[in-house]
Order: sequence, then structure tokens, then C-alpha cells
Amino acid sequence: MDIIQALILGIVQGLTEFLPISSSAHLVFMHELTGLAPNLSFDTLLHLGSLIAVLGYFRKDVVHMIKSFFSSLIDIPRGQFKKGIKEDQFKKLAWFIIIGTIPAGLAGFLLKDFFESLFSNLTAVSVFLIITGFLLWGSEMVSRKTLKKISLKEMTVKNTLIMGVAQACAIAPGISRSGATISSGLFLGMERELAARFSFLLSIPAILGAALVQLKDISTGLDVNTSAYVLGFIAAAISGYLAIKLMLKLIKERNLLIFAYYCWIVGAFVLIFTLVLT
Repeated sequence: MDIIQALILGIVQGLTEFLPISSSAHLVFMHELTGLAPNLSFDTLLHLGSLIAVLGYFRKDVVHMIKSFFSSLIDIPRGQFKKGIKEDQFKKLAWFIIIGTIPAGLAGFLLKDFFESLFSNLTAVSVFLIITGFLLWGSEMVSRKTLKKISLKEMTVKNTLIMGVAQACAIAPGISRSGATISSGLFLGMERELAARFSFLLSIPAILGAALVQLKDISTGLDVNTSAYVLGFIAAAISGYLAIKLMLKLIKERNLLIFAYYCWIVGAFVLIFTLVLT
């Protein structure tokens, strides 16, 4: 892999991790298009770049949540835990992020081989990308008709678990993680900005956990191609940060339909190519 290829893959990973168009699908497509064999160590490093992006963008929220989490632990022996969760949004966010991560953790552990087998199946990836388009379109239609939106104060454990299950489904390549979680939030009637914000915060332990499992593989690649790996990592971090900023602006001021159309077009093209031309 040369530096240009590493930069392109880094930019693609960063943008598609947080825009609702499936980073895993695009990495599969890029590997097929360029002829590059999947590189687990490099892909793991790109995901760490995405992690840096979301941590950087939500750094204040993350710091507040960490402090509030430990504060809530102190509340337990005092009998003030429930009261603290109700009164402090960051305590609630911290615990809801933990709860929402459980489904993906279980799915990744129990269904690891199944999900890994899908990455070599272009037909499945393209179908899942088309499904992502329908999720985005459907949730946008529902959100437009929902008059009273759910705020963070009104958000429940049930809402959190549903978004967590959506994130677990997104382990499958082609199901966008951000698309599935944001769409599920909109289907539930959540405020648009809250659905996106919670989705991005929910990605932190998911990306971190997946990266830690494969962290040992990174050192091998760094020894062989240090400059390409480092530049790919930086490209993923910068493009990921910009994608988060763009997504929050779009969900506030516009809608998700452009991403639905994109998923349908790209998914249909790859599906037709796979079924007819190969």
C-alpha cells in the first residue's frame, strides 16, 4: 500500500464512519475496486482515527460524563443514585451509553464468525446498504410527522436498548452504524439533534472495544509501512471530525434523504454488478 492509497482509505473511513452510509461497506468496495487485500492492522488504525475524531469533537461531553459517572457511583451508598440520574444529564448519558453498548458487545462476541463471513459477500453488503437507505428514508418520514419529540430528560432505558440493538445490527457490513442508530432514535420520536449526538457518543465504546481486540495487529503494519499508516490515521481523524460537524448541521437544518438516495444508488449499482457482470 502506498501513501496515496492510505490517504484515500483514511478519508473514506473517516467520512463514512459518521455519515450514515456505512464505513464497512465502503472499505469492502474500496478493497474490491483497488485490488488491495483487506488489511486488518490498517483498518484497525483507521478506526482509531475515527475514535480520535469523535473524542475530539465531543471532548467536553466526554469529560463531563466521566466525572458524572464516578460521581454517580458515590451516590449509590447515599441512596441518591436515581435522583442524581434524573437531575444530571451527564450522569444519565454516561449510564445510558454503557447500557446501549451491551447489545453490540454481546453480538460481537456471540456472532463474530457470522459477521466476519459477510465481509467477503458483496451481494450481502450491497443489500444491507440498500436496507440502510430504507431505514434513513423511513425514519425521516416518521420524524416529520412526530410533533412532540423525546428530549434527553424523557429518554428511557428502553429507548437506549433499542438504539443499542440497532448498533449491534450495524456490525454487519452495509448497515451503517450511525444510520441505524440515528434512524432508530428518529423512529422512537427523539429530538433530531439528540438522536445524532447520542449515536456519536454511543460509537465511542463500540469503536474502542473493537480496536482494542485487534490492537496487537497494528504494530506489525507500522513496522512495514510507517508513513502510510500514520497518514491514513491522520486522514481518518480529520475527515471523521468534519463528518461529525457536517452531520450535526444537516440533521438540524435539513434531512437525511440525500443519504438514503446515495445508499440506494450505490447499493443497487454494486448489487447489479455483482449479480450480472461477474
